[in-house]
Amino acid sequence: MLSEPLLTDRHEDGRDIPLLVWRAGRPLRAVSSAPLGGGIGVRRWVLNATVPMSYDRDDPADHLAEMARRLGLDGPGVGLLTGVDVGEVVTRTDTGVQVWVTVGLGTPIPAAAPAAAPPVQRVGTVNIVAYVPARLADAALVNAVATATEAKAQAIAELGLPGTGTPTDAVAVLCPPDGPACAYGGPRSTWGAPLARAVHAAVLAVGTDTVVPWSDRLPG
Repeated sequence: MLSEPLLTDRHEDGRDIPLLVWRAGRPLRAVSSAPLGGGIGVRRWVLNATVPMSYDRDDPADHLAEMARRLGLDGPGVGLLTGVDVGEVVTRTDTGVQVWVTVGLGTPIPAAAPAAAPPVQRVGTVNIVAYVPARLADAALVNAVATATEAKAQAIAELGLPGTGTPTDAVAVLCPPDGPACAYGGPRSTWGAPLARAVHAAVLAVGTDTVVPWSDRLPG
């Protein structure tokens, strides 16, 4: 099982910057599009770290690995980054599926936006972390990422925003490593359906409220 996330912070560049840490009671199967720990494999922890909007490092995976070492996190894990305050995480549960979402919708774009689209100016990134309480086969894990993404896009459409997501969204879906493997993760499957509902509800709960970039909250 994946624990409830711990909200903590790290001291970096003279600032105390928030981050969320999930620890697994045992290694879990995972699929992710995150900068650190992406792909399919066994993972022991998840980080979702706030970074200032001035963030310009070209080694995000190394940066996240450094954070993990400072926290004493052992073994492989998943690391995500966002410009919003991860302390504003939204949680939803449906039929045993748990979802945690940090939402910044300042830069919604259509997935098939023209190449000449204007540059991103405002905060973005929707990070989704989900735990499904049954083992998913590899194909079902990939399908679960698609399902979570579809549910996010549905919520954004219902909010009346002109896009399907932001340019930097990421997803991580984790599940037990043993037990019968469920073959499907689509939106009408046993576990895909509650995953879709939970993600949809979490993104919709944020609404169209403006999410202020974390760095904009700093004095001066």
